[in-house]
Amino acid sequence: MESLTSRMQGVQSPIIPVVGELIKNSPGTISLGQGVVHYNPPPETIEFLPKFFAEPANNLYKSVEGIPPLLTALAGKLQAFNGIEINGENCIVVTAGSNMGFMNAILAITNPGDEIILNTPYYFNHEMAIAIAGCRPVLVATDENYQLRPEAIAQAITPKTRAIVTISPNNPTGVVYSEAALRQVNQICDTNGIYHISDEAYQHFTYNGVKHVSPGAFGSSKYTISLFSLSKAYGFASWRIGYMVIPKHLFVAIKKVQDTILICPPVISQYAALGALQAKEEYLQSNIGAISQVRQLVLDSLNRLQGLCSITPANGAFYFFLKVNTQMDAFELVKRLIQEHKVAVIPGTTFGMDDGCYLRVAYGALQKETAKEGIERLVQGLETIVRN
Repeated sequence: MESLTSRMQGVQSPIIPVVGELIKNSPGTISLGQGVVHYNPPPETIEFLPKFFAEPANNLYKSVEGIPPLLTALAGKLQAFNGIEINGENCIVVTAGSNMGFMNAILAITNPGDEIILNTPYYFNHEMAIAIAGCRPVLVATDENYQLRPEAIAQAITPKTRAIVTISPNNPTGVVYSEAALRQVNQICDTNGIYHISDEAYQHFTYNGVKHVSPGAFGSSKYTISLFSLSKAYGFASWRIGYMVIPKHLFVAIKKVQDTILICPPVISQYAALGALQAKEEYLQSNIGAISQVRQLVLDSLNRLQGLCSITPANGAFYFFLKVNTQMDAFELVKRLIQEHKVAVIPGTTFGMDDGCYLRVAYGALQKETAKEGIERLVQGLETIVRN
C-alpha cells in the first residue's frame, strides 16, 4: 500500500520524547532537559476538588471559554500581577495549556501561506504550530545576548505577515526582554496592523530584581494576544490549564477553534486551577526561591566552562543556553552526553539554531543535590568530549 503523506511530514518531531527515549535506554541518566518544575501544586488545588464532585452537572460540557469563577479569578490575577485590565475591548479564554492558546491564535488570525515572525532561538512548539497551520515562520535573529532587535523585526515584515511572537522570560535562553523593546514590538504591530503574540508562561520566574513586563498592559489591546500557563509556576504540567487574553474581535474565531479541538477545557482541571490561584504568596516565593538557589549552583558550575562554552546572562525562566565551541553536531553531542556521562540536555537545532553547537540546560525539575550532580556530569562530559 502506498504510504500516505500529509502536511505533518514538514513538521519537526517533538524533541522531548526523542531525548526521553535515549534517557530510557541509559538508566541512571539525570535529565537537564524537560522544562518542568520539581514541586507539586499547592494544597489548595486538592482542597477545591470536592467542589467539582459536589455538582452533578459538572459532568456535562461547560462554556468553551472557561467556567465563570475561574474567569473572575484570572481577571483579578491579571489586574494585580500583570497590570492587564479585562474590559470591553478584551477577554479571557481558558485553554488546555498555553501551547493550545498559541495554536488557537495562529488558526484564528491566519490563512495558509501567511507569515509569522519568530525570534531565534525560538520555542520549537511555536514553529511546529505555524507549520501545522500551513503558514511560514520568518526567523529574525536576536542579538549576541539573545535580546530582541526591533529594527530587524520591522524589516522582516511583508504583506503576508500576521504576527510577531515574543517569549519573555524566554524559552530556551532564559533572558528577560526589556520593557522598551517590548513596547517597540507593540508599536510595530500597531503601525502595521498585525498581532503581537506574547508568550508569558514563565512570568513568575525572574531573578536578581528583574521584573516581568506584560505587553498587554501597555494600553490598547487591539493587537496584543497574551498567553499564560499554570504548568510552570503552579506545578500544573499534567493538569493542562493555560489561558489567553485576546482582543474581543477575535473571540468568535477563537471559540470556533477551541470548540472544534477541545469543546471546553477539562472542568475538573479548572476547579483545580481555581484552587491553585488561592495559594498563599509564600507558595510561589518559597518554590521559586529554591529554584533560584539551584540556578546559582548551575551558573557557578557552568562558569568553569569559560573558553569551552559561551554562557549568556539570563535572569528568567529556568534555562541557560550554551554555545559550545565545537564543530560537533548538537544532537550527536547530546547522545554522547547521555550514553557516556548519563546527563541529558536539549540540542539547539530544535530551537532553530544551526549555525553552531548549542545546548539548552534546564534546571527547574531538580532538587538541589540532584541538580548539583547533574551539572557536574554535564561539565565533566563537555570537558571530556569536546576537549578530546
